[in-house]
Amino acid sequence: MKALIYEGVETLAYRDTTGPISNMGEHLVRVAAVGICGSDMHAYLGHDARRPAPLILGHEAAGVIEGGPQSGRRVTINPLVTCGVCAACVAGRENLCTERQIISMPPREGAFAQYVSMPESNLVTVPASVPLSKAALAEPLAVSWHAARLALEALHPSMERRAIVIGGGAIGLAAALALQAMGVENVTIVEPNDSRRAFLRERCGQNAETVARHPSPLVIDAVGYAKTREIASALAEPGGVIAHVGLGEDTGGLDVRRLTLQEITFIGTYTYTAQDFRDTAQAIFDDKLGDLNWIEERPLSQGAQAFRDLRQGVVAAPKIVLDPWN
Repeated sequence: MKALIYEGVETLAYRDTTGPISNMGEHLVRVAAVGICGSDMHAYLGHDARRPAPLILGHEAAGVIEGGPQSGRRVTINPLVTCGVCAACVAGRENLCTERQIISMPPREGAFAQYVSMPESNLVTVPASVPLSKAALAEPLAVSWHAARLALEALHPSMERRAIVIGGGAIGLAAALALQAMGVENVTIVEPNDSRRAFLRERCGQNAETVARHPSPLVIDAVGYAKTREIASALAEPGGVIAHVGLGEDTGGLDVRRLTLQEITFIGTYTYTAQDFRDTAQAIFDDKLGDLNWIEERPLSQGAQAFRDLRQGVVAAPKIVLDPWN
């Protein structure tokens, strides 16, 4: 099969490689669409020790089962493979499973390829009316759905349901969409990039600003750098909530003294539960997250250039989705 393979810092090769071997209980999925995630970019830049070269990256995917009795079934892929029997899994908190694996990290190759093998429990059927390029957004949208859900559950009922999202990339936009689907009408996205901010306003119908003008009861940091944590620490109202979903850099920025004195809740959020993923997929199918026409589609064969364009900051669209068969 053809695959886009990470071979070293800022080096991707589109070439032939061996296809995946399906284990017992797994299906071979012909990948139709796969998105580029911020974590793929971190690996590409050599900043993620969990993703050593050589490796097939990519974990935001949808496709069609090929072979077996379910051949032809259209599916979106939950890339988080868990044990199903530990205390976290039994409690419905699969994202905290100590045995968790995710495609695009060893030992599981990713979905920047024509085929990937996945367990039955990780596949959600996609209706014929939903394009697979949009179904591939279930994974990044689920990350933000999970963050929005946890943040709202932590917000004191006396506080106004109003939010600021820091970062207008796919995770930030998805967080705004999730909050709005959950009944939060007043959401502001803070995005310093001019072209992306204009895209958010004109194509996505979002309130996007260069800086936040007022504090907010709820702040979601969808970037995760020291500077954005500093901004989140300053913007959260007393008694409010900060949900931290970005993985930009490890340390710095968080004003622990202010969080303590103002009793601000800080929540780290990682991926999603299996139920969050299913709920997000259903929200896509039911058009509760908008028309999702803000993706840019490119062939996988041009994936290396897509990464270079993202690196240079010249992509206005929040998400590039690659087609492995072009």
